[in-house]
Amino acid sequence: MKVVVEADGGSRGNPGPAGYGAVVLDESGAVLAERAAGLGVTTNNVAEYQGLIAGLRAAVEVGASVVDVRMDSKLVVEQMSGRWKVKHPAMQPLVAQARELARAFDRVGYEWIPRERNQRADRLANRAMDDQAGVERTREGRAEGRAEVGRAEGGRPPKDAPAPSEPQQPDAAATQSPTSWTGAVGEPTRLYLLRHGQTELSVARRYSGCGNPPLTDVGREQAEAAARRLAKVEGLAAVVSSPLGRAQETARAVAAATGAELSTHDDLIETDFGTWEGLTFTEAAERDPEVHRRWLGDPSVPAPGGESFEQVHRRVRRARDAIISRFGGADVVVVSHVTPIKCLLRMALDVGPSLLFRLHLDLASLSVVEFYPDGLASVRLVNDTSHLA
Repeated sequence: MKVVVEADGGSRGNPGPAGYGAVVLDESGAVLAERAAGLGVTTNNVAEYQGLIAGLRAAVEVGASVVDVRMDSKLVVEQMSGRWKVKHPAMQPLVAQARELARAFDRVGYEWIPRERNQRADRLANRAMDDQAGVERTREGRAEGRAEVGRAEGGRPPKDAPAPSEPQQPDAAATQSPTSWTGAVGEPTRLYLLRHGQTELSVARRYSGCGNPPLTDVGREQAEAAARRLAKVEGLAAVVSSPLGRAQETARAVAAATGAELSTHDDLIETDFGTWEGLTFTEAAERDPEVHRRWLGDPSVPAPGGESFEQVHRRVRRARDAIISRFGGADVVVVSHVTPIKCLLRMALDVGPSLLFRLHLDLASLSVVEFYPDGLASVRLVNDTSHLA
């Protein structure tokens, strides 16, 4: 038996309260099955994949052998068709689950359709979100008392619109989505990159790597100022910090101000400067002139008894991938140090290691980057210290 699966999913806030809907039709257009459910708080992309999975399961239950899937999600259709790679770690398990279900059929085809042709699944998804929120519906099926400002017809923000939960202010990130001019696809994971506050070693401009100097009084004030600023960002999913004390002090201030979950990741630690720890630039150069010169020009050269910048870059990439895997599509504050933050900016800009020496980052400065599921990225803010004024 041949059937058509129409599926959709949405998130009010992205991430925000989410739900999916799916309908299975026979060749005459008669409805064979409907599926809908709320998903708690997640992203549009996750909800759309959950709609597809529910639709494929329903097609199995009605005994289909051939399935034509129709969705208004270009991302899902292209990835399931095999034309786009699945680079976002958070999407990979969902894609694998959908592909496993698809193996139950003799043939599955995927077709993109405009949203106005996907209204049955869209209505089911929005009804699931309303039911999840406890919104009563009128006899005509419209939700009572739900704000629709800035939404497309189906109740979700337009694909290129900023999420309604994001602060409409220029200080943390530009409000216009870059997808329309970069070609990036999907919902990004936005990282607010915060350098820790001042320590005595930073005042003296000494190499401060894996040591644990505490924040100064000024550093604690900087952390509180950054926390007040980030408290204006609605819907932060988490604060992820380096385990070093100066980063932890800064991160705790942010977590307290925002209410976001606080966790640590060892790979966000600062560069291990080895025997140069606590020395000034001049002192290190005088102590090991040849190694210091090579270290400045070759990212594969480690500090004596320490790390190379290439090693730091690799572990920071692991940290980034772990954060995206856990919080994909959400907004996350990352509290770290100069080199790891520069590494994340370097990944987003897709540039070489010379960035490490050409970019200045102030204490308690804020930078903002977005990593998209298709592998593209956008840098929205660099080294902003306006909250310290």
